[in-house]
Amino acid sequence: MKILVTGGAGFIGTNLIKRLLRDGHEVESLDNYDSGLVENHQPGCHYQKDDITTISLTHFIKYDYIYHLAGLSRIQPSFEAPSGTFRVNTLGTQQVLEYARINNCKVIYAGSSSKWHNPYQSPYATCKYLGEELCKMYKSVYDMDVEICRFYNVYGPHEIVDGDWAAVSGIWRRQIRDGEDVTVIGNGEQRRDFTHVDDIVDGLCRVATTRERHKDAWELGTGNNYSINEVFTMFKNRFKTITKKHLPDQPGNYKVTKRENNDAVSRLGWAPQDRLSKYIKSL
Repeated sequence: MKILVTGGAGFIGTNLIKRLLRDGHEVESLDNYDSGLVENHQPGCHYQKDDITTISLTHFIKYDYIYHLAGLSRIQPSFEAPSGTFRVNTLGTQQVLEYARINNCKVIYAGSSSKWHNPYQSPYATCKYLGEELCKMYKSVYDMDVEICRFYNVYGPHEIVDGDWAAVSGIWRRQIRDGEDVTVIGNGEQRRDFTHVDDIVDGLCRVATTRERHKDAWELGTGNNYSINEVFTMFKNRFKTITKKHLPDQPGNYKVTKRENNDAVSRLGWAPQDRLSKYIKSL
């Protein structure tokens, strides 16, 4: 199979490309390197530095699958960059879908668990919601093969540690590395469904190759969740000397995330594992 991964030099894209190459596919990456890293490059993959909003000007290939992972991936930075978030996460998604329509490619879109909360709490949530709606429109109007996968708090190898795009485990790893207090937003009782990137990758591959079609989206979460305070305890057990500092709550900070349905498990045979404690012990 000939496959394009947008955002292929990023966290999830790198892990996905490793799997696709191991499975014998011909793989290309399209990334603008805002958060992707050259050191994530995998031998055997062709990497192109470019922007997804101009994909039709730079790509002229029919791919069997396009995994659309590129996007600005966190809530808090989106408050400072609403225009950029819309350009990449919404307009960029429309451009990828249009390219796929013209070239008859299947698209697997990286959705977000923010779907289950008020989409108007942040520019990020709104733009990811609009991305899903565009996928559904192209699927309905043009009879395209488009599937949505909603991710839940992904962690694991190649996760971002430095910069604005780091998630909680990456932020804490950097703070521990730099000898800082570990920061907890609000009271720390907000709960998250943490999903290992290997399970996300396996889910993506199953969605790409199945003939099953979902009228909404495939939910890629473990179905379990932990409070941020419980996750801190796991880090404390691993890094004995760390201390915690609570910061004021932030806008768009959801109270609970947890996989909403079991369709990927029951229909695709997907079997995610709760690996969070084991992963933290391995750091």
